[in-house]
Amino acid sequence: MGLHRLIGRLAMAPFSKALPAMGETERAALDAGTVGFEGDLFSGRPDFDALMRRGRPRLSEVERHFIEHEVRALTAMLDDHAIDEARDLPPEVWHFLRKHRFFGMIIPREHGGLGFSHTAHAEVVAKIATVNVACAVTVMVPNSLGPAELLLRYGTDAQKHHYLPRLADGRELPCFALTSPYAGSDAASIPDRGVLTERVIDGRPVRGFLVRFDKRYITLAPVATVVGLAFQAVDETRPEGEQDLGITCALLPVPTPGLQIGRRHRPMDSAFMNGPVRGEDVFVPMDWVIGGEAQVGQGWRMLMECLAAGRAISLPALGAAMQQTSLFVVNGYGQVREQFGLPIGKFHAIAGITAGMAARLYATDAARRYTAAALDAGERPSVASAILKVQLTEAGRRAVTDGMDVLGGKGIIAGPKNLLGVSYRHAPIAITVEGANLLSRALIIFGQGATRCHPQVLHEMAAVERHDEAALGRALLGHAGHVLRNLWRSVGRAPLQGRVPDALKPEARRIAKLSAQYALSADLAMGLLGGKLKRMELLSARLGDVLSHLYLAAACVWRFETEADPAMLPLARAAIREQLHEAGTLLRELYANLPSGVLRALSPLWLRGLGQLTPLRDKEALALAEALRTQRALVRRLCPDVSRPKSGGLLDLMDALDAAQAVGDEVDDLNRALRRTDSLESVARRSKRPAASLAYLRAAERVIAVDDVEGTASAARPRLLRWILGRGG
Repeated sequence: MGLHRLIGRLAMAPFSKALPAMGETERAALDAGTVGFEGDLFSGRPDFDALMRRGRPRLSEVERHFIEHEVRALTAMLDDHAIDEARDLPPEVWHFLRKHRFFGMIIPREHGGLGFSHTAHAEVVAKIATVNVACAVTVMVPNSLGPAELLLRYGTDAQKHHYLPRLADGRELPCFALTSPYAGSDAASIPDRGVLTERVIDGRPVRGFLVRFDKRYITLAPVATVVGLAFQAVDETRPEGEQDLGITCALLPVPTPGLQIGRRHRPMDSAFMNGPVRGEDVFVPMDWVIGGEAQVGQGWRMLMECLAAGRAISLPALGAAMQQTSLFVVNGYGQVREQFGLPIGKFHAIAGITAGMAARLYATDAARRYTAAALDAGERPSVASAILKVQLTEAGRRAVTDGMDVLGGKGIIAGPKNLLGVSYRHAPIAITVEGANLLSRALIIFGQGATRCHPQVLHEMAAVERHDEAALGRALLGHAGHVLRNLWRSVGRAPLQGRVPDALKPEARRIAKLSAQYALSADLAMGLLGGKLKRMELLSARLGDVLSHLYLAAACVWRFETEADPAMLPLARAAIREQLHEAGTLLRELYANLPSGVLRALSPLWLRGLGQLTPLRDKEALALAEALRTQRALVRRLCPDVSRPKSGGLLDLMDALDAAQAVGDEVDDLNRALRRTDSLESVARRSKRPAASLAYLRAAERVIAVDDVEGTASAARPRLLRWILGRGG
């Protein structure tokens, strides 16, 4: 008996108990997508040559023209406050979106769409979202997980020829109904059932499903003309235990007998359309099943494969937009607003916030752009897309919260002049949808990453499932070698594989070292806890977060190399440093909470060097904030998607910053004078550039002003007086 078979025979029984059971839905999720550089990081041996081979994404001339003309024209039509108050986009905006095929960006030109790359798709969404999130959501849903992508990948020729041109030009507006009231995060267990049956239609028998369903949180449902539907297909004529055919996806035109679009939902009182979809005995002919009868029961696999790409585009673009707008607002407002004789951006508390926002934005946007380039190269990185979804939406929420702290009273008064209030209200939405971040960190990033990215785990699971002792033995020997290599690299020196920019070699070496320490720690946690780690979500979420921070740090190295902009070096270093500090802190927390005193005691041996992963020092943060405050080009490079709206507080700030350019070094003096005079004209007359100074002062005054509501105070006084008199009597 060979060594492989002997080891496999001895290990088969304990491994069969230790490895978690895998259902069909989990298998479909694991099989979806591809593995990219995140797999190198999980293995502990990142190959930077592989990272650098992914060139910088480029827009085609057609894409660039669309962004510079149609997208710019669209954002100039968007008034964030007016749309929020109206709770809908203006009719002219809906018309513009249809006319210029914003709903058909992912649909190829031969079907009437724009045929854009993933990079262009993300850039369009990000630019719109910097001005108005509701419009961005309206654009992104038909181009994200929904009928168009499902049809392109799995639809029959007849379905493609009918629907794709109509979806591209907006004659059809789609929604996709997946989530049920009793199956939210556990979407694979949807209770909606479709029973296989036959109906006579126009004198001929038609096979199909009689479906009952109840769906909610469905974006665009109130205005949809076609509903994508996921349901459990059942054939009651089969023997017991064989009746479930699996999740199936279909397209239902609106109206359809039995289909009901419910009353509108209002996610955080947002203006984008959302609502429930219900059906009572809705007959779904087999021709309506996406892909026809051959795809019955394949819906979950289809959805997982589409999400492997979709998670990397739309919601990360929203998160990037929130970060860019927040940084632009904080940095700009910090130059206009003066207190205690200084622009508030010079105060260390605010400068520290500004620097932190900039460093996080550099890292998250680096990862977003790198992953878009991978998608455009044909990859479908499921783990990396989950990393982006979690990290970009969380970074967006944090950036808006930081921005609100800096704005103070300006930020909390609702009205047209408010700069971030609507985004602040919207931030939790992106956190919640397409896989709640709480679960994605543990179940997708680490859970899926541990099987898809690890060089041996998937082989071990497959060998146990087949009861193949020799294959299990080979996988275990390979796993042992993998652990020993990473132990050596963790305790000693981790060699740098591949070429990196000379200026970032120290940072790349730290990434390589921390990758080995992470890979070793993941193996130790899996070896200690086995299948129980799947349920210990606080531990697995930390492991998922460490992988995420390593991915973002590595993407910074790629970004600096591909952009070839020496002025961004301080930002690149700051971004990598922040990400590695977060990763190191999480690894230490992991060992502090592992249920093994031996591992906790021995961990300092292989976690050497983590103490050197410190956050930005105050001096470095202040220097970075000063560079942002004084170098407008640096802000433009970090915030390239911030667009010019129709009106409102963001436009006021842009006007003030433009006017400040004409004033030059007199800005600080004008800011100090602004709050000490009732006459802007008299202040302007004393300056070296009277006309430019007056234009700036008027713009700055609009930035500092807040909105009031007519009649509220006067109406409140009589009520207050009556209450006081009533109490007195």
